[in-house]
Amino acid sequence: MTPATTALTPPGRLRRLAATVAAGLLLATGLVVGEASPQAANAAACSGSTGVTVIVDNGSLGGGTTVACALGDPTSGLTALTGAGFSYAFVPRFPGFICRINSLPNPCNGAPATAYWSYWHATPGGTWSYSGSGAGSYNPAPGTVEGWAFGAGTAPSVAP
Repeated sequence: MTPATTALTPPGRLRRLAATVAAGLLLATGLVVGEASPQAANAAACSGSTGVTVIVDNGSLGGGTTVACALGDPTSGLTALTGAGFSYAFVPRFPGFICRINSLPNPCNGAPATAYWSYWHATPGGTWSYSGSGAGSYNPAPGTVEGWAFGAGTAPSVAP
């Protein structure tokens, strides 16, 4: 476009173009996650401070409890979750609120209104503490344990 045609471009078209460019940049930098895909993980708890142990309890959905290790120093609870090999998806109407872990429950909006993925923190051998912040903004320290449980806000059924 030339400067003359830019001045004549309808404002709505410029806004759509700017939104498209911004969305492309967010996707390219990994800041937007729809259904995050898992990375390689250790299928057991981390030893010492080699990473963050992640426990996902989907017993109320007919599954069991899975324990895995996100090696290194994940920068957020979400990177710990994917680093431990789990996938997740956000609630379509509420980005940032996790709807599914490893495709459960399915469909995403089929869960009862009283059930959700609650997010927990602990030290190994300690007790669970309900997270006061979202998984995208919480930075777990190596050697700690992250817990996810589907239900009415109860802690994972296994000890950290």
